[in-house]
Amino acid sequence: MKKTALFDKHVSLGAKIVPFAGFEMPVQYSGVTEEHFAVREKAGMFDVSHMGQFFIEGPGSKELLQKVTTNNVDALENGKAQYSCLPNEKGGIVDDLIVYKIADEKYFVVVNASNIDKDWDHIIQYNSFGAKMTNASDEMSLIAIQGPEAGKILQKLTDVQLSEIPYYNFTIGSVAGVDQVIISNTGYTGAGGFEIYFNNENAVQLWDALTEAGEEFGMIPCGLAARDTLRLEKGFCLYGNDIDDTTSPIEAGLGWITKFDKDFVSKEIFAKQKEDGVSRKLVGFEMQEKAIPRHDYEVVDAEGNIIGKVTSGTMSPMKKIGVGLAYVAKPYFKVGSDIFIRIRNKDIPAKVVKLPFV
Repeated sequence: MKKTALFDKHVSLGAKIVPFAGFEMPVQYSGVTEEHFAVREKAGMFDVSHMGQFFIEGPGSKELLQKVTTNNVDALENGKAQYSCLPNEKGGIVDDLIVYKIADEKYFVVVNASNIDKDWDHIIQYNSFGAKMTNASDEMSLIAIQGPEAGKILQKLTDVQLSEIPYYNFTIGSVAGVDQVIISNTGYTGAGGFEIYFNNENAVQLWDALTEAGEEFGMIPCGLAARDTLRLEKGFCLYGNDIDDTTSPIEAGLGWITKFDKDFVSKEIFAKQKEDGVSRKLVGFEMQEKAIPRHDYEVVDAEGNIIGKVTSGTMSPMKKIGVGLAYVAKPYFKVGSDIFIRIRNKDIPAKVVKLPFV
């Protein structure tokens, strides 16, 4: 198992450590609910250094990214980031990712921890454009400071004017005396905040500086469990649960990152799905009775016929009801549709709702 540069720090803070994507990661510190509300109401800090980072640069870098991602890289200006995905040759998704444009012919790509090797191999097989590729995943750390107070906390440690960095934009500057930090107005919680990327040797220094800066604002360290409940309340897809090698971006509600004004892998498949419609779709649903939906639970209709499967589910800390994401068959993906989640041989009523839940 790999460890992040902050592993010893998590252990010293009493975090519960679990294996995740080949890493030993903190799943929680003080408890999921407390961490969840800290992020929604104040601020929370996450070690997400298990994520993968690639640099793609030089002549051909844009052409390579245009070929392997669904979103249009032409829309990126220097200092902008873009959510996208890597489609496979059969119309599924290799991974979802964020593409950062650092400069002309220099891009920074952030991928999911469990897919680092898979993504690297996938991108490299299309690199007939001569782009220079560097896998920096083992050398880089990533801390996410999330929540309404995140900007004030980080601002104490940098001269960069954070208020001038719009959502899905970034800059490179100094934080707590560490230079060349990528400061990005992104995050996976839907609560606002920043993510900072830097070299491993600076991880403890930055974690400690952020901890001290966040004390007056009630910021606490948070683990992967709260990260999951936070992203689910906002209806954000998690790779391996809600999207994978068998799901298309059109089915997953990611048509907005699938741009047909360029050539890319599986473009024809997705164009046909967009034109003809799809037979199943990823939807959000809320339980109508007290029950918690879980990954892989069957979704059925009023007659008990299987019409889909739950991909993510939890008890929403904010709404205090069971919520989830599921792929369901047509016509049940219309908002307002009545569906049932099969939990221990009982079919519990649920309703398809518009995302996000919160």
